[in-house]
Parts: sequence; C-alpha cells; structure tokens
Amino acid sequence: MKNIIAAAAAAAMLGCAGCAVSTYEPAAYQSYSELSSEAVNWGFVRRKNAEPEVLRRDVDMLEAYGGYYIDETRPKALYLTFDEGYENGYTAKILDILQAAKVPAAFFVTGPYLENQPELIERMIREGHIVGNHTINHINMPSASAEDIKSELDGLNKMCMEKYGCEMKYVRPPEGSFSEKSLAVSRDMGYKTILWSFAYKDWDVNTQQGAQYAFDNVVPYLHDGAILLLHAVSSDNAAALEDIINYAKEQGYEFRSLNELGETGASAAPENGLMTAYSRRTQYFCKKSS
Repeated sequence: MKNIIAAAAAAAMLGCAGCAVSTYEPAAYQSYSELSSEAVNWGFVRRKNAEPEVLRRDVDMLEAYGGYYIDETRPKALYLTFDEGYENGYTAKILDILQAAKVPAAFFVTGPYLENQPELIERMIREGHIVGNHTINHINMPSASAEDIKSELDGLNKMCMEKYGCEMKYVRPPEGSFSEKSLAVSRDMGYKTILWSFAYKDWDVNTQQGAQYAFDNVVPYLHDGAILLLHAVSSDNAAALEDIINYAKEQGYEFRSLNELGETGASAAPENGLMTAYSRRTQYFCKKSS
C-alpha cells in the first residue's frame, strides 16, 4: 500500500486515463518468460466526486488481461472491498454492518487469515460475500516466478476449497504491485485481477484518528463505478462504515457485487434487493459443501 503514494505522484506527472494516449501494446506469448516482470505499482491522483487520474498505460495493461479497477458501464454503482492480511478485531463488526444494510462486499485474504479465522470466513461465505485471493504469503508478484505465482494462488484456493468449499475467482495483488507476467498468469488461471479506484492511508493501526476522519477521507471521493479499498484492520473504518454506507445510499449509489462486473442489461439488475441478487450470483463462485 505504501506504493500508492509514489505511483500517485507518477500519475500526476505522466498523464492519466482519459487524458493521455496509451503506450501499452499487449504481447503475444507462448511462454511467460517472454513477458515483462517490470513492476507496476498501482496508484492514482484522487479527485473529489470523480474517478481518479491513473496512468493510461497501467489501465490498458490491466484491462488487456481482464482486470478491473473501476466499472465504467454502470453509473451510481459502488463495489466495497476489504483487504485482510490479519485480524485486528473489527471484521465481525464490519460483517454486522454489511448484513444490516444488505450490502455485499469482497474480502481479499491471505493464507494465515484463511487458516486462523474460520468463523469469520464461514460467516463471509454464509452471508453472501466474496472471499478473494490475496496470495498465501502476501508476496510481491512482479518479483516472483510464474511457478511461484501459480503456487501462491493455487495453494490458497485449494485451502479455501478444502476448508470452506469455496472456489476463489478474484485476485488482488498485494500492495497493488503487478507486472505483465503476473497479470497473464493470473488470467490464465481463471482469475480476474481486482484493483481499486479509491483508497486512503488506513492500514497503519498506530495512526487511527476516529470515525469522522475515515468518513471525511472516503465520501468526498465517491464516484460512479468506484471499487473501494478499505483495510479491515482499521478501527476508523469499522467505526465509520455504517455512516459511509448510509451517506452513499442517500446520494443515490447502489452497492453491488464484483460478480456483476462485466454484466450488462437485465441480468445485472437487482431483484428483491441487492443482497438477494448478490447471493444468487455467488453460488457459482462458492460451491459450499453440505
């Protein structure tokens, strides 16, 4: 996450999605060794009430391999995602708020979290949320070999299937760091790479400043199709989440599932409330054992 600051500065200097010509051309390849391992550290310049300024080349690379950082097709949609490297005591409260508000979310977890938090993982699945792949060991994906990336992703997915009967279909690169090679490996394994169009410095548990601080850092930057990244270790986020959700709904936003990315038309429309529609779509991704 520290990479966000440096990448945001680069975005400010070098151009942004929608305001610069792309310099990226996807490569044809027969072997992953033919693809670049150069690290792209995801970041952007935030803009109030509008999508952020992002390097056009980074966006084009992400989208060329089937990834998302925003939904450009659905106005007033929001996608709520949480990163879970370890448990800090706030996830149960977050789940309570989501359940009461009938809001779907995605939780990107690591191996230790999946292994050590069975009650929370079971609850995420039971209540219709996505459990996403954040690699077993929170690795830096650009510096890893193709085989190591496969091992990290497949190992976590197998653990999730064995323990919870849930197949992972989404991956979030740790710290938002990826490469052409890591995107290709992830896509070829059947994953959609999910980045974000909103984040703020919320991961440092030693610099929490209260619910109002979180609220003031989130709501001015809501925008159409936003994929929001929040860290569940943050006491600020847990304290502000209900107010953030209520404010967003008052502004006409609808919280949707990552499973709806890429859908169009009637199939994407909520039925009898977002949570009902969301839970129905989740069955493909979470084949829960009886």
